[in-house]
Amino acid sequence: MTIAFGPELVGQTEKTLQALLRLTLEGTALSEPQWVTLRLAEIGGEGDLATRVHDRARFEDADDLVEGLTARGLLSEGALTDAGRALIAGVRERTTARNGGLWDGLPEANVAAAERVLNELLERARGVLARG
Repeated sequence: MTIAFGPELVGQTEKTLQALLRLTLEGTALSEPQWVTLRLAEIGGEGDLATRVHDRARFEDADDLVEGLTARGLLSEGALTDAGRALIAGVRERTTARNGGLWDGLPEANVAAAERVLNELLERARGVLARG
């Protein structure tokens, strides 16, 4: 079944990828928001981690997420610890094993077009949120 590009397709894609992520995170004692927080710590960026988590992922409990991951020894002062890096590496290995070629073989032109469209959609949606 092909779904036309729009909210339904984006939403179903997001929910399906989240379900795959939850399966991959089984046994790690990480929730999706905690995983996203660790990934944002790995990526880095301007400002403190809790602010980046709140701004990019829209998690209202960003401070609690950072504090909890720090208490688990996965973060220190908003940066990954060795334990945090090792956990990310393990999840990536499980992701590759579980999801295999999910992203492989997608035509480059289609990927580039999707990237442009989704980035534009993301910026527009952030603008709507910024306006309240």
